[in-house]
Amino acid sequence: MPEEDLVELKFRLYDGSDVGPFHYSPTATVSMLKERILSEWPKDKKIVPRTANDIKLINAGKILENGKTVAQCKAPFDDLPKSVITMHVVVQPSPTKARSEKKIEEDEAPQRSFCSCTIM
Repeated sequence: MPEEDLVELKFRLYDGSDVGPFHYSPTATVSMLKERILSEWPKDKKIVPRTANDIKLINAGKILENGKTVAQCKAPFDDLPKSVITMHVVVQPSPTKARSEKKIEEDEAPQRSFCSCTIM
């Protein structure tokens, strides 16, 4: 594919740092982008996604669907020549994992004794 047909993307993480920029074909899917982000994720970050499904990509205020292609996700103003498109990355663990981890934390928490006061 000619270099001029490729789309240049970078991904902004929660702390303002970036992953990329990388060049992608307009036919690359959002799932492929997430896999690349996961493989390139900085090792020194406090929050780390476990799987690609834990990653949400946002472009032009919309959460991108896994099956969509880069061409389908581009906003109209992204058609500027030689511009780098910045997509925002949110790490959101799947609900079942988050619930089970929360339950484990609650089970490990020491039992607290409660007291009450009565004013007569």
